[in-house]
Amino acid sequence: MSSRIEQLINEIDEYIEECKFKAFSNTEIIVNKDEIQDLLGELRLRIPDEVKRYQKIISNQDAIISDAHAQAQEILAQATAQTDELVNEHEIMQRAYAQANEVVEQAQAQAQEIVDRAVEEADEVRRGAIQYTDDMLGNLQNIMTHTMESAQSRFDSFLQSMQSNYDVISSNRNELAGSIVSGEEEEPQETETKEEQ
Repeated sequence: MSSRIEQLINEIDEYIEECKFKAFSNTEIIVNKDEIQDLLGELRLRIPDEVKRYQKIISNQDAIISDAHAQAQEILAQATAQTDELVNEHEIMQRAYAQANEVVEQAQAQAQEIVDRAVEEADEVRRGAIQYTDDMLGNLQNIMTHTMESAQSRFDSFLQSMQSNYDVISSNRNELAGSIVSGEEEEPQETETKEEQ
């Protein structure tokens, strides 16, 4: 069963696939700001709970190992009790020692096997949780990279438009300034002509 994080990432991927391309572009798409923010907002809310859940799974490995040690101690205690009972019988003392040693060795082997298996299972759970979290964060990182690149592209386009408007305004002002200078140079000539008449 997939988590809500995976569902959200799939929904974001599907949403991006469904977006239309901008005019004259094969890479830039048109994104509905509200829809993508809603998806990213829920993803942002879900991530801490998902990470905490896998951190809890990782922390449970200590409990698994502790439980294995407890079982091992119980087995050893039972073996010791059996040994004591056998040793208390004087006429079968030699056989009791042999059986006691055998029981203790079996108990130690069984206890070690339980501990080893528990450690292996705990490590497997930990590795799985870390890998899942890394994959999830990697997908999120890719989405954020795509979003930032898209935002940068829109910002660059806006600056280019502003620069173009600025250049047009500067050009118009220069033309007006040239007209004003030309007008001032022509006025004195007209005055002199009137005085001569």
